[in-house]
Amino acid sequence: MEPNEKKELLSLMPDELEAWMLSVGEAKFRARQIFPQLHRGLSPDEMTNIGKDLREKLHSAFRWHLPTVEQKLVSALDGTVKYLFGLADGNCVESVVMKYDHGNTVCISSQVGCRMGCRFCASTIGGRVRNLTPGELLGQVIAAQKDCGERISNIVMMGIGEPLDNYDNVIRFLHLVNCEQGLNIGYRHISLSTCGLVDKIRALMEEDLPITLSISLHAPDDQTRSGIMPINNRFGVAELLDTCRAYFAHTGRRISFEYTLIAGKNDSVANAQQLAQVLNLHLRSRTETMPIHVNLIPVNEVSETGFRHSGREAVAAFVKTLESKGIRATVRRKLGADINASCGQLRRAAIKEQEQ
Repeated sequence: MEPNEKKELLSLMPDELEAWMLSVGEAKFRARQIFPQLHRGLSPDEMTNIGKDLREKLHSAFRWHLPTVEQKLVSALDGTVKYLFGLADGNCVESVVMKYDHGNTVCISSQVGCRMGCRFCASTIGGRVRNLTPGELLGQVIAAQKDCGERISNIVMMGIGEPLDNYDNVIRFLHLVNCEQGLNIGYRHISLSTCGLVDKIRALMEEDLPITLSISLHAPDDQTRSGIMPINNRFGVAELLDTCRAYFAHTGRRISFEYTLIAGKNDSVANAQQLAQVLNLHLRSRTETMPIHVNLIPVNEVSETGFRHSGREAVAAFVKTLESKGIRATVRRKLGADINASCGQLRRAAIKEQEQ
C-alpha cells in the first residue's frame, strides 16, 4: 500500500474496525453492525442501519471495492461456474465455484499472474503482476456467493498465483474468512495448494491453522521436476518431502500430493514406481507413518505449453502401480470440462483481446 493510499475496508479484522470507530468518536457497537454486512457484499452506501455521517467517515478513511463479474461461464454438464473477476485497478483474476453433494466449493486466486514458472500452467504465462490484498482474496468468495445465491462452505486456494508467495496477505485472509461475525468458514474447510516453498511451509506450520495443505509435486525426481517446475532448483524433492514430514508431525494434518500427468514426461510405470519409492522413503521410513494420498490430475492442455494429457490406460497403470506400493491414489474428476474451468485461461484470453 502506498503511504497516502486509503486502507482497504474489507481487509480489516473486527477488533481493528472497533478501534477505528472509537478513534473517530463512534460507538464500538457500530463495528459489529457493519462487519457482517461487509462480508455479505454490501458497501457502506447500501447499509440502511448507519447514518450519513458514518458513511462519509468510512468513505474518507477507507476504500471499498468488491470484485465485479466481467465474464461468467456456466457448465451445462455439472453446473460449475467460472468467473473472470475485475479488480479496482483494472486487473482480472479467476475463481471457480464447484457444486458437490456436501456443499459448494470456491477455488480462488491469490495473485494477479504468477512468477513460479511451472511449464504446464496457463496462470504463469506473462509472470506475476502483483499480489492480491486480503480484501481481494475475501472479495472473490463474497462476490461468488453473492452472484450464485448459495452459501459457499469450502475454499480451495488453487487458482491463479502461488498462495505462499503472498504469505502475509493469505494468512490475514484465512483469519478474516474464519471470523464468526463474517462468512465463518472453518479452517478445516479450507485447502491451500503450494508448488513447494519450503521456507513458507515451515512458517505456515507454526501458524497452527488446521487447514489442509496440498503439495504440487508433479515429478518423483529432481531432474524431471526441475524441467517442469523451476522452484525445484531452489527446493529439491528430498527437502520438500522432509519438510512435509515435519509439517505432519507438528500439525497432525494430512497432506495431499498433487501430481499432474503429462504424456511422455512423468506418466510412465517407471515414474510411478519412483514416486512410490521416494514418498515411502521420506514419509514412512521412521517409527510413525504418515498417511499418503496422491491426487492425479490429467494435464490441462494449454496451447502455449504443447503438453498433452495421458491416455486412460497410462492413468490406470499409474494408479495401479502406486496402490501396489501402498500409496493411495485417486484421479481428480474434471469439473466444468465444457467451459475450460482450469484457472488461467480466461484471464489469458482477456489479455490477448486487450493486446489486439
